[in-house]
Amino acid sequence: MNVERAAVAGTVAVALVLGGCTAGREPAATPASSGPAAAPVFSAGAEGIGDPYFPTYGNGGYDVAGYDLKLRYDPRSGRLAGTATITATATQNLASLNFDLAHLTAQRVTVDGVTARGVADGNELVVTPATGIANARPFTVVVDYAGEPGTVGNKVLGVGGWQRTDDGGFALGQPESASTWFPVNDHPSDKATFKLAMTVPDGVEALSNGVPGGRVTADGWTTWHWAEDSPMASYLATVVIGQYRVTTTTHDGKPMVIAIPESLPADGPAARSMARTAEVADFLATRLGPYPFDAYGGVVINDPRVGYALETQTRPVYGQVFFSGGPNVTVVAHELAHQWFGDSVALERWQDIWLNEGFATYAEWLWREHDGEGTVQRTFDRYYAEMNWSEKPGDPGADHLFGSAVYIRGGMTLHALRDQIGDKAFFRLLKTWTSEQRDGNVTTDEFIAAAEEAAGRDLSPLFDAWLFGTSRPPRP
Repeated sequence: MNVERAAVAGTVAVALVLGGCTAGREPAATPASSGPAAAPVFSAGAEGIGDPYFPTYGNGGYDVAGYDLKLRYDPRSGRLAGTATITATATQNLASLNFDLAHLTAQRVTVDGVTARGVADGNELVVTPATGIANARPFTVVVDYAGEPGTVGNKVLGVGGWQRTDDGGFALGQPESASTWFPVNDHPSDKATFKLAMTVPDGVEALSNGVPGGRVTADGWTTWHWAEDSPMASYLATVVIGQYRVTTTTHDGKPMVIAIPESLPADGPAARSMARTAEVADFLATRLGPYPFDAYGGVVINDPRVGYALETQTRPVYGQVFFSGGPNVTVVAHELAHQWFGDSVALERWQDIWLNEGFATYAEWLWREHDGEGTVQRTFDRYYAEMNWSEKPGDPGADHLFGSAVYIRGGMTLHALRDQIGDKAFFRLLKTWTSEQRDGNVTTDEFIAAAEEAAGRDLSPLFDAWLFGTSRPPRP
């Protein structure tokens, strides 16, 4: 994101060791069975996934494999309706499970084809199947739902979710937004594949993540198909509906979909900036490793409520504010860098968000240097002179999730690491990290371990100072 800144329980088996036969004695009798095995105990999945910063985000007891959404949205009424098919695997014996779902009402719920009970509890949908779901068993939940989607969030982190517009609407936001338009385990640690069939009136565009599919038109409505086959954190799911000029091309054998609002000039600063998407992605691949997904692109939103850009997977969304002063390829570099850092390699917990934003910020500096806008060292020196060192990027606190320390000091941490281990080891580390952790979830401790392996020595003094210290570290 870029903000405009001016166990499965084991079973313990106990073996009875019986004495062998001895001369003149009968073998010891085998003890009689103590009776049938105890029936398994089923319990409700937790109402939160256990994130230290946001304990109620997400849900426990299951792991989602994929979301398949078939939805219809009417811009005139603001009503969204359809069906979510969720495939998952139980991680405990489940008597019931929760999905995050705000504003919308479940009308019918089934589990493995059998009618289940679905009850709203605040922004949660509590699903109770007809019979318990055994630990490690795959299952499928189908939810028919409808309503007028809205927003979630707060004054500190900002508003996310579904925003209605004159010609459509869009779903966007971090750290939460998905729960405002489909039932979801809304935490980045539970990544899943994503399919969307969005039906809108003819003449209205519907953009989303992944590879575009065919469009079907009937009775004045058009269904747009999208599919993201790489696992995706829920807050990276998006849909943008409205009047857009959509350009679909191919780059490196993959579809490139770019959408500019019809309210903006076809050759204006936003369009000229987005036209360099492939160029920026190719440069970043030389530093970060191969591009990790099957599609490229981006969407610009001309709405004053969107004062940020977000790395929605394969198709970042940019607020028009970034292009109000002219072309801005730096923000494109930042959001494209997130396709590696934050999307493909995702967070296990929100505390480690510097692994997203610090890395994307540093990649942005690399791009600026490549594009002739000043060296990385000069950028580092400027921030080093003016940084507020009281905020810790490695543990910023929930209220400072998008603070400057996470972005700028996070990027500075990487430059200090590069200075200490050298360019060859540093860039090899970035490529190894994105390759070995592709499609996974990571923590700061895991990155520190990877950096120490690349360096061949202990780096705790460096990371302690740059990520967790509250005073100015020595300048590299």
